Amino acid sequence: MSKQQLIIFDTTLRDGEQSPGAAMTQDEKVRIALALERLKVDVIEAGFAIASPGDFAAVQAVAREVRESIVCSLARTNVADIQRAAEALQPARRKRIHTFIATSPIHMEMKLRMSPEAVLESAIGAVKLARTLSDDVEFSAEDAVRSDMDFLCRVFEAVIKAGATTINVPDTVGYSVPAQWGERMRSLIERVPNSHKAVWSTHCHNDLGMAVANSLAAVMNGARQVECTINGLGERAGNASLEEIVMSVKTRQDVFDVETRIDATQIVPCSRLVSAITGYPVQPNKAVVGANAFAHESGIHQDGVIKHRQTYEIMRAEDVGWGSNKLTLGKLSGRAAFRKRLEELGHRFRSEGELAEAFARFKDLADKKHEIFDEDLQMLVTQADQARSAEPITLVSMEALSKTGTRPVAKVALSVDGQVKEVQAQGDGPVDAVFAAIEKLVVSKSRLLLYSVNNITTGTDAQGEVTVRLARDGRIVNGLGADTDIVIASAKAYINAINRLDAPGERAHPQREFEPTP
Repeated sequence: MSKQQLIIFDTTLRDGEQSPGAAMTQDEKVRIALALERLKVDVIEAGFAIASPGDFAAVQAVAREVRESIVCSLARTNVADIQRAAEALQPARRKRIHTFIATSPIHMEMKLRMSPEAVLESAIGAVKLARTLSDDVEFSAEDAVRSDMDFLCRVFEAVIKAGATTINVPDTVGYSVPAQWGERMRSLIERVPNSHKAVWSTHCHNDLGMAVANSLAAVMNGARQVECTINGLGERAGNASLEEIVMSVKTRQDVFDVETRIDATQIVPCSRLVSAITGYPVQPNKAVVGANAFAHESGIHQDGVIKHRQTYEIMRAEDVGWGSNKLTLGKLSGRAAFRKRLEELGHRFRSEGELAEAFARFKDLADKKHEIFDEDLQMLVTQADQARSAEPITLVSMEALSKTGTRPVAKVALSVDGQVKEVQAQGDGPVDAVFAAIEKLVVSKSRLLLYSVNNITTGTDAQGEVTVRLARDGRIVNGLGADTDIVIASAKAYINAINRLDAPGERAHPQREFEPTP
């Protein structure tokens, strides 16, 4: 008996971007979308088109570039949202409009200020309008976990009748537990008379750490679409993790009567790309994509794995993309091979000048590192994107001195709107001194929320990836910097964050002026 397909709906570009400071540029969204397409994700939710002109342009750009996956845009249940989503999705080969409204008593009363009947009418009207603009329409009942079951059944029956092809049941606040969530999905499918006319979907948040477990419980009870993100990215505690959902289904085929289209060998490369672009590092003990996911420290475990891998490993590292990320190029390699590898990673050069700039950065890095990995290349592209954005503040030079018995001092030269300025400052450490010097020159008046250092690859010559999160006047941004010298990487990250703070239209939260979303 053949298994049914489990549709993987990725919302990294929309829900994942709601993580503080994780807002992405249009080019970055396109790069991630193409990586998701290589991963063979079924549906890519590219954004919330009406949220801003930038969101609209990003959805449109993803719709233009992606050819195989369905491209989706979120919309509230009003005419303007739905029309804007349809307009942004116009270039897409395959498109979906995803409309939502809250259905729980607390949301309807306290947030929407709408009666249940008004919510029902709004949902029906939105789906009917969306169906005139797209054959593929998804409806979500925000906060379904705390919604009355009888009311949910009424809403779902009505929107399916109005033309919804996918029904999404979200645990918006991460409140459920697996047994309860599975039962709710089973009950809804049984009680809604026309449930067979739609695909049933689940969208779980991770506030209690059960997003993946809840999602899988829903699958075992009839859900045939899971909404998730790369690395579990998302606001608050994040969303269900795509890699954990996919590998659970793939590994436990004895339990799940479904299968996915996902090319699992693309999981780790996609994870690394999202981490590099958003500035959200992957914790070492993260399932599937963490650096320690296939590491064995215990002597007993090591002995068992050496004798027979399956004694302690239920998945093969190479099946999810580990071990296949080394670029066999060095400083003597040619431009054609360099271009080919980056194109295989989903990056297309827009001009020969752009290629020449990236290749020069590659040569500089090859002089410092013996082995170049795909993660290094992804970071080269990210740095090239930053350089092309004509940031008003750039690092010219930096010198930091730290020794026992003295307070560290740093001398920094910056180009600020084309004018080079130099200053010296002290700090508790070399990085603190560098940040103090930069602040003397630019006076950003920001607050440092996070300083994080991670090695991009292995070895003592690895590039260090530094993430700096700054806040000012309610805006939160991530800055990213990389270098084989951690202090230089820190300076780059801090400057990148300041430039983002000052960038016109840069949004710390994609939906800051909008309702919370499913």
